[in-house]
Amino acid sequence: MYLTFFGLNEKPFAITPDPRYLYLSERHAEALAHLLYGINEAGGFVQLTGEVGTGKTTIVRSLLAQTPRDAEIALILNPRMTAPEFLLTICEELGIGVPDSALGSLKDLVDILSHYLLRAHAAGKRVVLVVDEAQNLSPDVLEQVRLLTNLETNTQKLLQIILIGQPELRELLARNELRQLAQRITGRYHLNPLSREETLAYVRHRLRVAGATTDIFSPTALAEVFRLSQGVPRVINVICDRALLGAYSLDRHRITSPLVRHAASEVFGRRFAPQWLPWAATAGAVGMLLIATLLFFNARPMGAPAAAAGTQRAPGIAEAVAAAAGPAAAGTVKVATAPPHLAELLRQHAAETDTDGAFARLFGLWGTKYAAGAGEPCSQAAAQGLECVTERGSFGQLRLYNHPAILLLTDAAGGAHQVVLTGLDDEHAHLELGAAPQAVPLGELSRYWMGDFVMLWRPASSPVKALSAGMRGTDVRWLRQSLQQLHGQHSDAVVSDVFDEGLTREVREFQRQHQLSVDGIAGLQTQIALAGAVAGPNGPLLFTANTHGG
Repeated sequence: MYLTFFGLNEKPFAITPDPRYLYLSERHAEALAHLLYGINEAGGFVQLTGEVGTGKTTIVRSLLAQTPRDAEIALILNPRMTAPEFLLTICEELGIGVPDSALGSLKDLVDILSHYLLRAHAAGKRVVLVVDEAQNLSPDVLEQVRLLTNLETNTQKLLQIILIGQPELRELLARNELRQLAQRITGRYHLNPLSREETLAYVRHRLRVAGATTDIFSPTALAEVFRLSQGVPRVINVICDRALLGAYSLDRHRITSPLVRHAASEVFGRRFAPQWLPWAATAGAVGMLLIATLLFFNARPMGAPAAAAGTQRAPGIAEAVAAAAGPAAAGTVKVATAPPHLAELLRQHAAETDTDGAFARLFGLWGTKYAAGAGEPCSQAAAQGLECVTERGSFGQLRLYNHPAILLLTDAAGGAHQVVLTGLDDEHAHLELGAAPQAVPLGELSRYWMGDFVMLWRPASSPVKALSAGMRGTDVRWLRQSLQQLHGQHSDAVVSDVFDEGLTREVREFQRQHQLSVDGIAGLQTQIALAGAVAGPNGPLLFTANTHGG
C-alpha cells in the first residue's frame, strides 16, 4: 500500500524470514559461522539459542541457502511430536521410503535411517539434522536424538545435529537426566539483540534492499526505534512497518520520532512518552523546589525563628512547587485516562456508522438518492451517473481526489464503522457524525483508519477508460476542456477531440504537479484528480482553493 509512496519495490519490514534481508551484525555473523561449521565438520551437536525475534529462523534460512553440495539437510520446524513421529519426519525430509510395517516401530525406523546414513557416507555425502524451536522437544525425543549420534563409523559420526531454540533450551539441556546429551554439544552460541548502532544499520539495510534511495527515518526516529524495540529484530520490523503505514496515511515522506512512538503504541497497546520527558519533569520539579526555597529564605524577616518561619511558609512552598511541577513532580508522566474524542464519537453514533447510513449521507452530498436494500450501492450510483472508487490510500490521495468519501474505521474493540469524510485541511478531518460535522485531528483519525475508503465521482462517460495519444471522442474533448478550464483558458472555438502530442504534454504537466505517475496517459487516477480540480461550485468537495490555501 505504501510502497509507491516511499519509492520501495517491496515491503522492507515483513516478518517472514527472507535471507535477502539478513543483516549480519557481528553476533549474527558469528552465529551463522557456527552453523556452517556444524555442517562442514563432523561430530556431536551444535546449539544456537536466542530470545524470541532475535533472528534465529532467518539465520537458518540463510544457512540453507549456503548449504554445501555434498550436504543433505533434514529441517524440522515443529519438533513437538513423539519419538516415532520424529524419526519418521527425518526420513520424510531426507526422502527415505518407509514401509507401512515400520511405522510406529523405533527399531525399524532407526535401522532404516542407519542404512541410509551409511550409504550417504559411502557416497561422500554429509547428512545434517536441523531442529528449530528445539526447546519444545520432549525428554523422550531428546533421548532419541542422543541415540542418533551413536550412528557412526570408526572415524566419524554419520549424522550432524544442530539444535536451535529459545533460552529455555539451555535450561532443558542442563537437566541432570540429559547430561549425556549435553556432554556431546561441541559448539554453543547465544544470539543477543542488536546494539543501538546495529539497530540503525539494520533498518537502513532493509530499506536499501527494498529499493529505498533516501533516508526515510530521521536519526531521532531511528533512536526511538531502538529504545522501544530494545534491538529485537522482529519488534523492529513490526514498529517500522506500522510507522511507514502511519506516515503514508498522513502523507508524510519523512518518519519522525513521534510517528515511531505512535506506531509502537499501536503495536504494544499502550502509550509511550518521549525519552526526555520524565527527566525534564524531574529536573523541573527540583528547579522549582530550589527556587521556592530561595524565595522562602529571602522573604523571612531578619531575626525570625527559622522553625516558625518554616511553619508559616511551608504551605506556600508546597503549593508553588505543586503548581509549577504539576503531576510530573515525582518524575512520572501522567497519561490522560479520558477516552479519545473520536472513540467517544464512534460510541455515541454507532447506529449511524453502518453501510446504509454512510451511503445515504454520501449520496445526499451529490444530490442523489440511496435506497437501502435496493441493490449494491455502486450499482445505484452508476444508474445516477456516478462511479464508485474503492481503494486503500492516504490523506494525500484524498486531497488529490478532492471528493467526500466513506472511511472504513476500526475501533479499539475491533468494531467496524463507516464514516463520511466531508472536509480535510492540514490538521483536521471533518466527519459526518451526528447533527453536524465533527473536526477530528488527523493524528487521532489515523489510529482508526488503515487507508480503506469508498468515494463517488462523476466521470465524463461510463465506463471509464484510460485515454492516451491517438484516441479521439467526447472523453478526449472533456479532458482537453477540463485542462483548459484549470488553466483559466476560455474560448468559443471548437475544442478538438483528438488526443495529440500537445494534449500529452498537458497531461504530463498535470500529473507532475499533482504527484501522479507521469506517463501522459489519462488513467482513472488522473481523471478523478482532474474532475476534482475543476468541479463546479455545486459539486461536493473536500476543500476549495480558498480554504486549503492554493
